[in-house]
Amino acid sequence: MQLAEIPELIRLHTHAECSWDEKNAQITVGANDLVAICDLLWRHPETYFDSLSCVTAIDLGPEQGQIEVIYTLYSIPKHVTVHLKVVAERDKAEIPSVSSIWKTADWHEREAYDLVGVQFVNHPNLIRILLPADWEGHPLRKDYVEQERYHGIQVKY
Repeated sequence: MQLAEIPELIRLHTHAECSWDEKNAQITVGANDLVAICDLLWRHPETYFDSLSCVTAIDLGPEQGQIEVIYTLYSIPKHVTVHLKVVAERDKAEIPSVSSIWKTADWHEREAYDLVGVQFVNHPNLIRILLPADWEGHPLRKDYVEQERYHGIQVKY
């Protein structure tokens, strides 16, 4: 199966709307359809994306009011990569977890939560992974203001 055929496969099996960006081998999908689409791409013999290589969250800033979450899927036996993009409202960045499909999502989603503040609904353990549990804010947000002190220790140098 060619990558450009995947959006039609998605529409056929899930009835979800999606758009194809050939230049970036990227399919934009809705958050509500994400789990069904990921499950299809993992289980379908023509695609078999057995590896979630990366989850990247990008804050587009307060002006745009959106956060993009990019999932990089890889099929080891077919040696092919595709990207799924989900756009969420910045003020309520909630996306369903795909950790029930790929166990690696557990860590990737925790990192996106920790640094950008994306809430992954139904994640089994959505806690900070890089910063202390009581850290204030999400450092990769465009409007993030670093705290002056943390437990009496100067943060800014």
